[in-house]
This record gives sequence, C-alpha cells and structure tokens, in this order.
Amino acid sequence: MRLLLASTSPTRRLLLERAGIAFTAVAPKVDERATELPLLDEEATPTEIAEALALAKAKAVSRHHPEDLVIGADQTLDFGGMSLSRPESLESARRQLLALAGGSHWLRSAVCCVKGEAVLWQHVASAEMAMRPLTAEEVSRYLAEIGDDAVATVGAYQIEGPGIRLFERIEGDYFAILGLPLLPLLAFLRSAGAIA
Repeated sequence: MRLLLASTSPTRRLLLERAGIAFTAVAPKVDERATELPLLDEEATPTEIAEALALAKAKAVSRHHPEDLVIGADQTLDFGGMSLSRPESLESARRQLLALAGGSHWLRSAVCCVKGEAVLWQHVASAEMAMRPLTAEEVSRYLAEIGDDAVATVGAYQIEGPGIRLFERIEGDYFAILGLPLLPLLAFLRSAGAIA
C-alpha cells in the first residue's frame, strides 16, 4: 500500500519529507471554489468547509488509486465566522491584510485519510492568530517584499517567512498553521500500519 498526498502544496510536501515519510504527491484536480460555493450558500462554518475540501481532494485522488492510502488536507481562515479564501490578486491580498490587522482570526486545518471509498480518519486543528495593527503603508511594503507569494496562501501571509513579522501572538500547533496537522496524522498512520 502506497501513501499518497492529494496536494500540490510545497509546504505540505516538505513537512512529510522532513518527517521521513515515504509518499507520492498527486495533484487532486479539484476546483476548490466550485466545491466551496454550495457550502457557503448553506452557511457552512469555516471548519466544515476545510473538512469538505480536504475530503474532496482525498476522494478525487483515491478514485484513481483505490488500493492506496490517500491523505487530503485543506485550510480555511475563520474571520468572525466567515471563511476567507486565498486572495485572487495583490489588491485582494491588501484588502485581506488590512481587514485582519489589529485583530484575531483562526486558521482551521483539516486532514483526512481515505482508501477506496472509505474515509478512515479525519481531524481538524485550529490556531488563533493575533495580527498586530498595520498601516496601509506597512501593508504596501510587506506586499512589495513578498510579491506573488501573497496570493499563494489564505490570509496573504506565510508565517514561515516574512509574514511572521505581522503577528503579535499565535496560539496553536505550528504544523496546523502550516496547513497539515502533522502529529495527529502521524499517530493515525502509525496506528494504521502505514508507517513505523
């Protein structure tokens, strides 16, 4: 049984690689926005959206690899009960950062494991992110520094890089903040006999 990661995220791949896990990354070919829209219409919570997206990715890959164990993961930003997506442009990133500045929001990171049609395990981890107050000039300087990386992640920041300077306080699991609750995932993979 192979272990597949239904993700194109370089960060998720790196986390598994550094943990010494043998896996193959497979692009899930899921239209995240099309999956998310009906959930938003139903007023699903950011946690429910993260779970649904992680599951959709895992199932999309599992359909083509039913004998393998597939890991799906996704993350949403919970801003006062609203789910924010990755910004579509630098202007959208600017608006997100200015909205988040000076307050707290939550990152909801969902991970699941699927084999064939069976959902074997699901988990959601949360982290509270307290962003410091930022002026429009500070946001402009930050965006000029990171460029297109701002549209690569929800919230327009990456705490493993210059984005950490935007925060006053962070409470929660570091791996969940990066989009893959690694410790619970490793515990499940050990219990399933997928890793030693």
